[in-house]
Amino acid sequence: MGYVISRTGFESVIEKLGQQYRLYAPVRKVGEGRYTDVDVVRYDFVTKFDEIELEAKSDYAFKELLTPLSQTLFFFTENEVKEADFDDRDVIIFLRSCDMHAVKRLDAIYLENKFADPFYERIRKRVKFALIGCAHSYEDCFCVDMGTNRTTEGYLFSIDVAGDEIKSDVACPDVAALFEAADAKAEEVVPAYVTENEVRVTVPEKVPNEIYKHGMWDEYTARCINCGRCNFVCPTCTCYTMQDVFYTDNGKVGERRRVGASCMVDGYTNVAGGGQYRRTNGERMRFKVLHKVYDFRKRFGYDMCVGCGRCDMVCPEYISFANCINKLNDAVNELEGGASK
Repeated sequence: MGYVISRTGFESVIEKLGQQYRLYAPVRKVGEGRYTDVDVVRYDFVTKFDEIELEAKSDYAFKELLTPLSQTLFFFTENEVKEADFDDRDVIIFLRSCDMHAVKRLDAIYLENKFADPFYERIRKRVKFALIGCAHSYEDCFCVDMGTNRTTEGYLFSIDVAGDEIKSDVACPDVAALFEAADAKAEEVVPAYVTENEVRVTVPEKVPNEIYKHGMWDEYTARCINCGRCNFVCPTCTCYTMQDVFYTDNGKVGERRRVGASCMVDGYTNVAGGGQYRRTNGERMRFKVLHKVYDFRKRFGYDMCVGCGRCDMVCPEYISFANCINKLNDAVNELEGGASK
């Protein structure tokens, strides 16, 4: 069921939802960007509708609530282990269609592998979603070609601003009751979604083994500075490492933390004995690109990348992931053409 509601009425809906849920949404942080006069849009908890940034695409993804950058799993002493407490209040995350598709990718990694990750699962059970409509494409987005520009399920309600009114497609009866109590007008509503991007990509259906030694990766050995920013802003990157923090010199009391990690950063592939599986930045880029648009699909049936373009926005060396995909496709065509001769 859809509703058209005044801004004042919608504010009352948000206020009532805030009494039951924590609300996690993109927020404009004035002057907190790379430079003192630059804003940044990142996720934070809100209590009012006007705190939510609905116009600009968020610079950072929503995933820090589901996969915190640093998460204490348990505490230990010499004789016992205690699982860490966590905030068990329900949460509504406000996100766009591409990020709704990203949730599916996170669920696949953490819940649909050989076993469900209990630390992710206990948070995920508490999380629901509100869809922010996308009336137009943003810079660097290529969601249409990745098939993530539209979602029709998985959210409690949607938000599209139309002047002084809000249009919402409401899927939850409890939320619908709040709209009706705020004198909303029932009307069929289809959440706005992007139909065309300026940036286009072509994802290869299959990738031959010869691609691993292809010269296209050498460019990124020279250009990439392995800062890992692309991984940390990506809504589907899930890599982490483990850290044991000891409270005393004897090493018998402390905590174990799961900490966000990056396949692009030095040390991630280090193993005992001083071995390192991917030494050059080109090798790391190869791993990331193939994982996003090929390897993940072989396991789960769809690509990991959702085309949000955040990695392109944040890269200090102006490396475009969309260009990486297109160069991969060109290289695959080149190899397949050579093989057929």
